[in-house]
Amino acid sequence: MLRDGLRMSVGTLTVLPVAPPSVVDRRVAAVAMTVAPVAALPLAALACVVVVGGPWLGLPAPVTAVAALAAVALGNRGLHLDGLADVADGLAASYDRDRALAVMRRGDVGPSGVATLVLLLLAQVAALAGAVAAGVGASAVATAVLAGRVALPLFCVRGVPSARPDGLGAAVSGTVPPWVVASLASVALLASAAVPGYAWWHGVLAVALGWAGALALLARTVRRFGGITGDVLGAGTEVATTVTLVVLSAA
Repeated sequence: MLRDGLRMSVGTLTVLPVAPPSVVDRRVAAVAMTVAPVAALPLAALACVVVVGGPWLGLPAPVTAVAALAAVALGNRGLHLDGLADVADGLAASYDRDRALAVMRRGDVGPSGVATLVLLLLAQVAALAGAVAAGVGASAVATAVLAGRVALPLFCVRGVPSARPDGLGAAVSGTVPPWVVASLASVALLASAAVPGYAWWHGVLAVALGWAGALALLARTVRRFGGITGDVLGAGTEVATTVTLVVLSAA
């Protein structure tokens, strides 16, 4: 089950080639969401390499930040950014649940989605560029990427419904036991207290506020859509990542 869950997580959340899981059920889905931060380790490592290599090559901090964030986005097929845009369009489309879900399922991106993407990416680039200039870019981007992936099991804790009877949201919603979420969050907070280049409280505060932003989005989408979808999972990941980065960029 652990092997299948890890395969599902890596195959869904990254471009890394892995064998498909031998079986996909709700137990495997629970493992897949729980190990999402582990599946994201290669993306975090890649971003760190870019952040460290950019200044060595003489690249300005903003260019280095763009390259690192582009590497992460390409490493997950732009899946989370696409989800963010779809959720923004769905929230702006209508207060009717079915219409909002229909808008999210369309392949195009509306004005709300475009505006949200642009603003969020600008915030990410500006925050990471500041961290790169301060010499803590690798710590900041790794912490933000991994904190964003912890949002996935948070969104899939038992009691959170799916907005649809099909799709990724239906497969993973409500699969992760609360004690697993609590344990994972505790370990992540302890690790964030030891982020190189930051005071212990700064890392903890950044990660906690990142999750708070994601949970605020979760509450909003559950009220509007009736539960989570795959797009909501992606949006939550991006919100947590962005807020964490912004807080880490603060002096």
